[in-house]
Amino acid sequence: MSDIATYPSLRNRTVLVTGGGGGIGASIVRHFVAQGSKVGFLDIDETGSRALVAELEGEGTVHFEPCDITDIEALRAAIGRVREHLGPITILINNAAHDERHAIEDVTPDYWDQRLAVNLKHQFFAAQAVMGDMKAAGGGAIVNIGSNSWMQSRGGMPGYTTAKSAIVGLTRSLARDLGPFNIRVCSVVPGWIMTERQVSLYLTPAGVADLMQGQCLKRPLQVEDIARPVLFFASDEASACTNQSYVIDGGWV
Repeated sequence: MSDIATYPSLRNRTVLVTGGGGGIGASIVRHFVAQGSKVGFLDIDETGSRALVAELEGEGTVHFEPCDITDIEALRAAIGRVREHLGPITILINNAAHDERHAIEDVTPDYWDQRLAVNLKHQFFAAQAVMGDMKAAGGGAIVNIGSNSWMQSRGGMPGYTTAKSAIVGLTRSLARDLGPFNIRVCSVVPGWIMTERQVSLYLTPAGVADLMQGQCLKRPLQVEDIARPVLFFASDEASACTNQSYVIDGGWV
């Protein structure tokens, strides 16, 4: 990663990434490790996460905690263990999500609640769990990962798009309440990113045609297209950036 920008303010900072074991989250973990940050990440996928830790061995400080982030008590406990291993957390990347498709007719109350739990609820409680560290340190940065799917009026997953649209409101509320403590809160809003999961489950010839028609940039977007801006918003280079959502989708919406 020698070709990317270096942010001295990220060196030795303790960073927490939720959903860091694969896809966009794993790229974010790799990029923070390359910056010299102390990176803790949570994920329900133990196999993929431990493979990532093994990959990064010798490259920097990285610590994995297995966690179902929909279980808030388990989330709080896992964040506490990251703190014990790496020190006070002053950067939080709320990345964990699951964009499972679902038809309106098939949605039950329990399933609806589960969609909000996996895509939205944990972002608030992770922020709540680390804000004390940030206040004590004199500041910090929270980056919530959203989605442009609701901006496109994308169908076939109303629970997901509802949760992701609410991240904008959560970001603005947290930014207002935490701003007096020099804690910045932004949202990064990806478009369709070519993770292994997206390619294997959803990428079809029709989907590629739709993507190329919708985006101003005529190339598929990759995980590093999100990870690199996340570094910037977490760094002191973005010291005046808060209360905003930044769409990174190749110019689709």
